Amino acid sequence: MHQVSSSKKGKGRRLWKKVNYQLVEYHSLPDYLRDNEYILGHYRANWPSKEALLSIFSIHNETLNVWTHLIGFLLFLSLTIYTAMKIPTVVDLHSLQLPEVLKADLHKLLACLHSFPHMPDLHRLRDELKSTLPSMDLISSPSRWLVVELLYNCLPERFSLGNSTDVCVLRNMTDDVANIITPLMVRPITRWPFFAFLGGAMFCLLASSVFHLLSCHSERLSCIMLRLDYAGIATLISTSFYPTVYYSFMCYPFFCSLYMGFITIFGIATVLFSLHPMFQTPEFRTTRVCLFSGMALCGLVPILHKLILFWSLPEALHTTGYEVLMGLLYGMGVIVYAARIPERWMPGKFDIAGHSHQLFHVLVVAGAYAHYRAGVVYLRWRDLEGC
Repeated sequence: MHQVSSSKKGKGRRLWKKVNYQLVEYHSLPDYLRDNEYILGHYRANWPSKEALLSIFSIHNETLNVWTHLIGFLLFLSLTIYTAMKIPTVVDLHSLQLPEVLKADLHKLLACLHSFPHMPDLHRLRDELKSTLPSMDLISSPSRWLVVELLYNCLPERFSLGNSTDVCVLRNMTDDVANIITPLMVRPITRWPFFAFLGGAMFCLLASSVFHLLSCHSERLSCIMLRLDYAGIATLISTSFYPTVYYSFMCYPFFCSLYMGFITIFGIATVLFSLHPMFQTPEFRTTRVCLFSGMALCGLVPILHKLILFWSLPEALHTTGYEVLMGLLYGMGVIVYAARIPERWMPGKFDIAGHSHQLFHVLVVAGAYAHYRAGVVYLRWRDLEGC
């Protein structure tokens, strides 16, 4: 009798365990998981940490929320590695569009070299360069001498008496000279604002994925993960300012410090405010949207200022185009998220795929990638022009 009773209890525990880890409907959720009344089913509630972690490979209404930002994190991790390894200098010297005056002077340099029947005298070559090439003034005096020295070192094979390929070599020498001169003119600027943005994007995307994966465990863990998620959003918005502000105003230290200091303080204040439990309740959804949107809209000031300063430069217009695209994508995401579109029109039809939070995630990744493209343009611009 005791064995039968124990057997029934064991079966009951296994059955309860099986039922307890099944997906539930909205009306069965604890209060801390009730966020979107238009998503009616396929919820996880009070799952142990192991089961919650392994649910990344199962189907529920958070699956795509997890994967859209996890894939975004992997995308930006790849972009960070690529940027660090392949773009130490964004400028491709072989495809570099040189100033017209320098192009003209390179042809003069070829004519100058053609005037020497044999190995040219270095001092005479220096004098010829100094008097013939006005664009050499673009290069500092030590670098100008280095150009001459580099030319001297590469000339002996080409101007020896017995060299029958002189004409062929000289015909192709423009690229060689360009590749000698342009590295002296191109000095890569600091990359930290760009990598700060990439780091902020990765932190935001990873924090969001972890929140959506583990928030079903318990109210305490959900509260912690939600704070982490809000901190990630504030970090992404703040660090998105860094490339725009730093590379636009690197020649104007006052405005650079003003804008970067303001958005950093605003971001820290937003993170601190988001730690308050009241900030995380559904009733404050509109407040959250307005606060994060206000942070993003602050970016209009430095962008407009940049356009005023550099209206005639194509790089300013190019980067602004990417930034407008980023703003549109973020704005669409915020509208979709706040309005609960499309699930509010057909409750229960978008529980697994296609609901507002998933669309919001996709638009955030797309907007962040548009800003990455703007950052590459900024690097190319400042590498070439400096300050």
